[in-house]
Amino acid sequence: MNRYEFRKSFGSNHAVVLPVIHVIDAEQTIQNMEIAFDTGCPGVFLINHDFGIDPFLPIITEARSRFPEHWIGINFLAVTGKNAFPILANLEKQGTRIDGYWADDARIDERSAINQQTEASEILEVKRQVDWNGLYFGGTAFKKQREVNPSDYSLSAKIAGEYMDVVTTSGIATGKAADTSKIETFRNACGDLSIALASGITPENVHLYSDHVDCLMVATGINVKDDFYNIDPKRLNQLFENLERGAR
Repeated sequence: MNRYEFRKSFGSNHAVVLPVIHVIDAEQTIQNMEIAFDTGCPGVFLINHDFGIDPFLPIITEARSRFPEHWIGINFLAVTGKNAFPILANLEKQGTRIDGYWADDARIDERSAINQQTEASEILEVKRQVDWNGLYFGGTAFKKQREVNPSDYSLSAKIAGEYMDVVTTSGIATGKAADTSKIETFRNACGDLSIALASGITPENVHLYSDHVDCLMVATGINVKDDFYNIDPKRLNQLFENLERGAR
């Protein structure tokens, strides 16, 4: 997806901020969504970091019911789009629309040619078959997945651009900032395609990334200190202020 179209679709003139909420239960989820939306975030991602998919589904349904018009994305931890897209399509048939899916691993393999990405191709074919039309954020050279040699970052990013809507990468671990040279390499490889960054973003370092990426998927950097689950409104506001200052 073109990066300018991506930003325009969210009504933003700078990188789009999508807080990642580590879900505990429906009450905690909705409280954090309210903070995000009241601060001006156009959407959120919800992730089942502590339990499986089955207990996650009713929380997703309740969140959509509470916020019928807002953008909601989902991450089923360690689940590729191949298995996630049918679930999302079924949710939509039941009246629960999901706007985006973020997979930690999009199964991009820089060791194979761009037209020989067997698993990535299968994932896209499943998305087409089940007719789920949300945005696909695909983890590429992503934390906790197969390690990619930095010399192959450019090739990985270039391949990824053919198989997803938003090329999505990260630092080496949750809460760890990405090397700026990695993000610059991804931007050069992707051209005008949209890129998301999904770890280590804080109000203090956001200026290092905001020109190179189009989506900031942020959790620990805006959370209450030493709290994995709850957004600190002051931190989120500071992130927005610093982004808007840089966009002027």
